[in-house]
Amino acid sequence: MTTTPEPTELVIGLVSVSDRASGGVYQDQGIPALQDWLKSAITTPFRVETRLIPDERATIEATLVELVDTVKCHLVLTTGGTGPARRDVTPEATLAIGTKEMPGFGEQMRQISLRFVPTAILSRQVAVIRETSDHAALVMNLPGQPKSIKETLEGLKDDAGNQVVAGIFAAVPYCIDLIGGPYIETDAAVCKAFRPKSAIKNKSSATPLQ
Repeated sequence: MTTTPEPTELVIGLVSVSDRASGGVYQDQGIPALQDWLKSAITTPFRVETRLIPDERATIEATLVELVDTVKCHLVLTTGGTGPARRDVTPEATLAIGTKEMPGFGEQMRQISLRFVPTAILSRQVAVIRETSDHAALVMNLPGQPKSIKETLEGLKDDAGNQVVAGIFAAVPYCIDLIGGPYIETDAAVCKAFRPKSAIKNKSSATPLQ
């Protein structure tokens, strides 16, 4: 008699990159904003691993590798360090540890932010897949401000609650499916997960691709 293996626990890494916050100059706002949004959006049980680190490329790279290779995170979200300033090196560190680049995530983040400020073109967020022999994870850079984090993940809605611009998280669950991670379900009122019909396990909780 064969038994069905237990589903893998969803593990999400949250990394805030900031010299001042990591040095205790001010309280980090990135990780709390990410945690609050994830709790509101994801209905699948998950746990988080958090890291608060300075804007040092070697430290960022080592942290991302540790979260994927050792902690076995399926999704890693970073916040901070994506602008044009000399100390902003999060994208370079992220690209260095990736095995596949996923440019669509960064492109969509900038499209959302451009609806608010023209300086959104200065943002350099990237996303990658990091693969090892037995594991893979999606690693994404997010903006540093809590309001921008919510907007890029969730997208923009009109006063009636209708989606005007899709947020990037709508594509994350299916991406995690494709790299062998756990099946992620979301609260459609916050963020609808988009999957092809053939990939939907619970048809009441996800919206298929058109």
